[in-house]
Amino acid sequence: MNKITQLFNIKYPIIQGGMIWNSGYKLASAVSNAGGLGLIGAGSMYPEVLREHIQKCKKATDKPFGVNIPMLYPNIEEIMNIVVEEGVKIVFTSAGNPKTWTSFLKERGVTVVHVVSSSVFALKAQDAGVDAVVAEGFEAGGHNGREETTTLTLIPMVKEKIKIPLIAAGGIATGRGMLAAMVLGADGVQVGSRFAASIESSSHNNFKETIVNTLEGGTQLTLKELAPVRLIKNKFYQDVQDLYQKCPSKEELVQLLGRARAKKGMFEGDLDEGELEIGQVAGLIHEILPVEEIIRQMIAEFEVASKEKSTFEF
Repeated sequence: MNKITQLFNIKYPIIQGGMIWNSGYKLASAVSNAGGLGLIGAGSMYPEVLREHIQKCKKATDKPFGVNIPMLYPNIEEIMNIVVEEGVKIVFTSAGNPKTWTSFLKERGVTVVHVVSSSVFALKAQDAGVDAVVAEGFEAGGHNGREETTTLTLIPMVKEKIKIPLIAAGGIATGRGMLAAMVLGADGVQVGSRFAASIESSSHNNFKETIVNTLEGGTQLTLKELAPVRLIKNKFYQDVQDLYQKCPSKEELVQLLGRARAKKGMFEGDLDEGELEIGQVAGLIHEILPVEEIIRQMIAEFEVASKEKSTFEF
């Protein structure tokens, strides 16, 4: 049995990224029902909205699911208590020190996974007592590591340092990508962008269509002074680049960013003024599909590619 399928009691070692404005209970339950691990993205939810999504997810699936919690959250204590009160058994933490909440969750019977962008942070997460880490490469959409280490190099570097299970993320949307990550040492994969362009994703259809139409080179990592984020090159992205030409202060960047840009773009469908977060792998996503079909295609391609790999000769 695979380490990740065993850890979460799931059929396939595919975890759906807990993406803001995309990962509501419909997406999480669909992924879990199809044999992966669905995650509710708490980062774009007020505490009571999160509670509602957890309760609806429990009704929509009898399979394991989890919650992704960015630890920069202002209501973090309330969020953690809701997760425990609602009996959530799997929590993925990100954007913060894993030592802060890992023991609290583990003492309450929760399996804890932390998202990292380097082997240094992976070791810190392991020392904090997490059950597994997600190592996310530079290709990933949304908020990203400052190190700019690609998945191809990050996974073996992390694998070399840690003993706990390793989940690869960043640039994985296909069965071949999944196999490549596992050959490099990952025990499973976390998939974000491919599930953002699913029927069940809670994002606006304008955003889903834009993902499908985004070509190679259509995204860029920017706003490093605030928090590095990979965006589709739309009007807002261009406004950021124009401001950079004037050597802006951090305050000027904050002012341009304003509030709720990601909600405006991904949830409300404003393709000009919104922040459209997606990974480089968008160039391989050509249609909006149901979750069940996405996972079916990934597994079928993984199996074909595995057989091909076994016949390689030199």
